[in-house]
Amino acid sequence: MSIKIIKGEGRSWRPFRFPPRVRPATQASDSLAGDPAALQRAVAEGFQEGIDKGYEQGLEQGREAGYREGFERGIVDGKTIGHEEGRAQGRKAFDEAAQPLDRLIESFERFHRDFEQARREQLLELVQKVSRQVIRCELTLSPTQLLTLAEEALAAMPGDQDDARILLNPEECARIRELAPERAAAWRLVPDEKLALGECRVVTAQAEADIGCQQRLDSCMETLAEHIRAEG
Repeated sequence: MSIKIIKGEGRSWRPFRFPPRVRPATQASDSLAGDPAALQRAVAEGFQEGIDKGYEQGLEQGREAGYREGFERGIVDGKTIGHEEGRAQGRKAFDEAAQPLDRLIESFERFHRDFEQARREQLLELVQKVSRQVIRCELTLSPTQLLTLAEEALAAMPGDQDDARILLNPEECARIRELAPERAAAWRLVPDEKLALGECRVVTAQAEADIGCQQRLDSCMETLAEHIRAEG
């Protein structure tokens, strides 16, 4: 660009040209055309500058994306970890709070087992006492029932029954002879002071049988006790 001075004060003027602000590309190319090394260096610098700018832009974009992804994942992981830790802490607090209740339940169950066991034993004892009283009353009213049991036992025993002896308590032996003399005479009744009321033994030359009430009661009570324990 040039400015031409049209009018001055008697002085001679000459045109002035301002230097260009940016060298045109054609001029830069023309200036480098004669210097291949400079041209190659300019290309390399431009290529490197492009790489650097691309790297910086990619790094910035990657940093932002990574930060955003990491932040979102951190929120998700934080919620998951917090939920698990909260649940674990809640479970721990519940277990600690439940320990006194667990001990109370254990104590109650132990007490219940002991109570049930004591109740069964008391029930067995009561049944045994009642049974003895019933047997005693039956034998008092009808002592000849012992002869019936003795006859049944002799029928099942092996060997000859001619010399069979029926051992009884002296009191019951006397009452049987008094109440049923005919039946008493058919058998050899032997008083035995070692036998309690309700006890009876049948003895032959080949065998001996205990048909007393106590051993039969004991057998029944043992069966009843096993049945009650099985239900418990």
